[in-house]
Amino acid sequence: MISLDTVLHGLTTVLPHVLMLEGGRYVVTAGLVSLATWIFWRSWFRARKIQSRSATASDYRREVLASARTVLIFTLTGFSMYLAVRSGWLRVYKDFSVQGPVYFAVTLALMIAAHDAYFYWTHRAMHHPRLFRAFHWTHHKSRTPTPWTAYAFDAPEAIVMVAFVPIWAAIVPMHDTALYIFMTWQIARNVIGHAGVEFSPVSGRRSRLWGWLNTTTHHDLHHQSGRTNYGLYFSWWDRWMATEHPDYQARVAEVAERSRAARKPGTPFSPMRPAGES
Repeated sequence: MISLDTVLHGLTTVLPHVLMLEGGRYVVTAGLVSLATWIFWRSWFRARKIQSRSATASDYRREVLASARTVLIFTLTGFSMYLAVRSGWLRVYKDFSVQGPVYFAVTLALMIAAHDAYFYWTHRAMHHPRLFRAFHWTHHKSRTPTPWTAYAFDAPEAIVMVAFVPIWAAIVPMHDTALYIFMTWQIARNVIGHAGVEFSPVSGRRSRLWGWLNTTTHHDLHHQSGRTNYGLYFSWWDRWMATEHPDYQARVAEVAERSRAARKPGTPFSPMRPAGES
């Protein structure tokens, strides 16, 4: 049983640190992607814009406000994990003498793969008509996503999303740095998936090397239709379950062609399709 002194000490020292960490991940990652898009807009990203529509100022305000709630839920979960570790309910270690670097790398890779499966199935479940309004409606108000959409969740969805971390840590003892890397990976991939411009090095053909990684276009199409492309990091589950958007590869090829054309002097710029057009 954890002592009252430990709880009080955690509230004054650990909780503010976790809040800064969770909020910082979101603000810094979304801010850097937004800044990179702005800096390289004319030279690179204008030709890689996925939708013709642009998000409005009210879209940005709604996304940031909803994301602030998500950051708070993630913070409370992180603080609860701290208390659980102090109580011995979770095993999160700091010393590589407990488990070596091979265990560190393997458990981190397995965590990412397991989270991809967890996300696919919980995300697909939240699209069920009986669950969508309560769990996923706020996120899909962003028909044209931005980097700031990444954490724009309803409270129940935020709880489902963050629940994976303590569930996994309860099953698999993890190094605290591995958990930090995982959380950084998930917000980076999440933000890039909502960037509104294609960040992936697409070529227009399904790459044997990179084809298993989802592109920004992959998740953008999900926001446009809501009936396909439920995966987060990888394309496996959508392919296995036949839920990949039928025009996904063609849309990626369009982005690649516009990008190539924009780099050729004297080639007229071909605009992207209107939002929602399949």
